Formats: sequence, structure tokens, C-alpha cells
Amino acid sequence: MRKIVLLFTCIAFRVGAQSIPPVSPQPTTRAASAVTGPLTLAQVLDLAHRCNPTLLSAVQHLSAVRAQEVTAGLRQNPGALVGAQMVTVSPGDSNGTEFYQFGISRLFERGGKRQARLDTARSTTVLTGFQLDDQSRQIDLAIRQEFSRMLYAEQALNISRENLEGYRKTVALMQVRLDVGAVDQTDFDRIELQLVAFESDVDNAELTLRQGSIALQALIGLPSASDKFSITGTLNPAAVLTSIDQLRRDALANRPDLRAAQAQLQTNAAAVKLAVANGTADPTIEGEYERAGYANTLGGSINIPLRIFDRNQGEKERARYELESSRLALTASQNQVVSDVDTAWAAYQTAQVQVARYRSKYLAEAGHVRNNLEFSYRNGNSTLLDYLSALSDYRQVNLAALNANLQLLLSFEQLSYVTHTELVP
Repeated sequence: MRKIVLLFTCIAFRVGAQSIPPVSPQPTTRAASAVTGPLTLAQVLDLAHRCNPTLLSAVQHLSAVRAQEVTAGLRQNPGALVGAQMVTVSPGDSNGTEFYQFGISRLFERGGKRQARLDTARSTTVLTGFQLDDQSRQIDLAIRQEFSRMLYAEQALNISRENLEGYRKTVALMQVRLDVGAVDQTDFDRIELQLVAFESDVDNAELTLRQGSIALQALIGLPSASDKFSITGTLNPAAVLTSIDQLRRDALANRPDLRAAQAQLQTNAAAVKLAVANGTADPTIEGEYERAGYANTLGGSINIPLRIFDRNQGEKERARYELESSRLALTASQNQVVSDVDTAWAAYQTAQVQVARYRSKYLAEAGHVRNNLEFSYRNGNSTLLDYLSALSDYRQVNLAALNANLQLLLSFEQLSYVTHTELVP
């Protein structure tokens, strides 16, 4: 087999809600990986995690959100006041006594405002991290689905080529029989006309394979599609040995969208505390030194806003409503997670039954009928219509069986997606 070497140069990062290193938009160092031969699903996913611009953009957004924690933790700076009055500008000027003033003031936050800001910013960072995990999960599903469809297209192309090659041999044999007068021209034309269906199958399979390759390379993040891009894998996934109850528990524990809903609840709870803290009055304390002529004086003052009217009551109400909204949204997310698992499980079981039906009976039966009718027709014991019908049935059953394999793999990937687990025995 000819070796194909693809060189990918992309940005490396690790997705995770707790620890995601910042990535520079134009990094000075690049992570390059040389991949030899057809790519496995694991290699494709790894490349996508390092090259997909949507994920890289989301990582930058997470870094920007994390930077808000710095702003939230900033403390109030003191203010300085320096002044001078009645300063003489020429000797003997008796307009008055010089007056110098120097003061320092600082606003002191009450009610735990700084800690509330920090809690809100940190919970927002956690929420954004889970949202990044969920975005990565969705892109992984799209990659797995395109990978599966590309495998399907490769096998469909092989089957179509085999069918076309086999039927061309039949046409060649019929040409010999036509030449010796064993069949008439009309029967030969009817047989030859069936070539267009087999040739169309090959053309459609090639188009599907090319489109799948382009779509998969776009999901990886490659700037342009390569004709040399190839993958390797199987349409026969491993059997799921986990029970439906365990799958539900795994989904409730692992789904990043559900964890994001939980983080949103924590964020809104922190926002309520911040709204209450922002309603407290913050005093400003000032110390002052003055010198008037030969007299030195010290003074101080405290400025406390009078909260006759609560100007923060609207924000408090808004924050409380948002908190209750997030509680209801969390319940809805939990219900949706269980529903997703049940739906995916039902689809997987149905796909298993369909694949088993083709493997145990219909594939072999279609091949047996085609071979028998081909032999019978060549020996003059069957009609041309029967033979052509058997060919059509064989072609349709093979493609239907292959499509059933694809649906089984897609349902397997969907089940892995809704539980956010690798369903490997």
C-alpha cells in the first residue's frame, strides 16, 4: 500500500472546564504532527482539537472571560489632594499669608462587594469552561458522524465497483451469445441498459466519498481539502454492554451542558449576593494636613451616603428572578438529558435488530437468488425479467445492509454523545 504523509501545523490546547491554558492568536511556536497513512478516528479528533478554528476561538473567549477575574478583584485606589493659596510671587508682597494643603482620601467598600464580584467572575469562568466543553462535544459528534459517513461511502464505492465489474462480465457473456444467435437484440439491449444503474451507483458513491472527505477536513480545520486525505476504520461498532440505567447516570454526571446549567445556577446565586452587596453604602475617609503661615493643622473627615431611597432594588429583583429562572432551566436540562439517552438507546436497539436481520438472512439470501437465476437464465430456464429483478434485488439489499451498518454506527455515536462517555467494553 502506498504511504501518504499529511503534515498538519496547528495550535495545541486541552479542553476542560478547570484548566485551559491561554492560546495566543499568533503563537510564536507551532505544534506540528506528521501523520503517516490513513487517519484513524482518534487521530482525526486529535487534529480537530488542535486545528479547528471554532474551538480555538472558544478558547480565546474563555481566556477573555477569565481575565475579568482580575478586574473583579481590583481594590479601590486612594486619592491625593495638593493645593496652595496666597503664595507671594515677589518680595515684599503683603497680599496675605501662604496657605498649603495636602490630603489623602479613600473609598472603603462594605457588604463584601469585592468578594461578591470575585465569586461572580469565577463562577462565570467555570460556566464558560463547561460551555466550551459542550461545544467541543458537539464538534466531536459532527466529526464522528462525517467519519462514519465517509467509511460508508468507501464501502459503498467498493460494493458498487464490484457490482459493476460483475455485471460487465454478464454483458460480455451476453454479447457472445448475441453473436452466435442464442439471444435476440432486444434482450441484449435490455441487459445492457442495466449498466447505467450500476455506473450511476459508482458515480454517486464517488461523489459522496469526495463530499464526505471535504466536510471532514473542514471540521478538522484544514484551510483546503486534499485529494490524498484518507481514513481507516470499521462500520461495525462494539456492542454496548452498559444498562440503560447506568447510561442515564453517566449522562447526568458527565454532560457538560447539564454542568453548564448547574454552573449558571451558581453564577446567578453569586449575582444575587453581588446585587445585595452593591446596595450597601460605602464611606469615604479622608485625612488632611494644612499649613497657613506658621500654623500647621491636621484634619479628617468621613463621607457616608445616606440610603434614603434604595436605588438598587430593581437589580436585586432582577437577580432573584434570574436565579429562579436558572433553577427551572436546570430541571429542564436534567429532564432533557434523560430523554436524550432514552431516545438514543431506542434508536441503537432498532439499528441492532436491522443489522442482525441483514447479516443473518437477507444478504446471503439475495446472493443465493441472484446466482441461481443467473445460472438458470444462462441455461434458458428463467426469463430475462426474473434475472434482471434478481440483480436489482441483490443490489438494493447490499446497499440497504450497508446503510443499516451506518445507522448502527451513527446510533452508537449518538449514544456516546448524549452520555458524554466512550462506550467501549
